[in-house]
Formats: sequence, structure tokens, C-alpha cells
Amino acid sequence: MKYTNAAEILPEQLLKELQTYIDGGVLYIPKVSVKKEWGASSGARTFYQERNKEIQKLFQEGYSIDELTERYGLAYSTIKKIVYG
Repeated sequence: MKYTNAAEILPEQLLKELQTYIDGGVLYIPKVSVKKEWGASSGARTFYQERNKEIQKLFQEGYSIDELTERYGLAYSTIKKIVYG
């Protein structure tokens, strides 16, 4: 994390106001940008949603949970959560 001296960038009045709250301390100012949800940038979220829909469809078509665990390489409990959840 890069630190910037507040005296170099803030107006004097604002600096004095901040000093009444945190004189000589370190202050973190969060970014304005909104944090993206998990997998939104990489496409992983979409991949898993599509995979889960496919698993649910196959289950409705008659595939057993055991067959789906073999096909997708997932644990029995994971397939169960996808199918019933």
C-alpha cells in the first residue's frame, strides 16, 4: 500500500479538521470503486452456474447422483446440494 502525505494533497482547512480526529496517525481511505462479486471478472461464476444447471437438467432426465458424481468428478454431497438446493 502506498502512503501519501496528506499535507501535500489536501487543502489546509481539511487537513486541520482531520488532525482534530487523528493527529499524526495513519488513516486508510477506501477506494470509491465497487467491489465485484466472486468470479465476475474471470467468468468462473458463469461457468459454475451453467454447469450446475446442466447437472440439475440431467438429474431431472433420470441420471442418478452416483452417475453425476462420476461424470463431473464432484463429491456426492456436492451433487446433492446442486440438485436439491
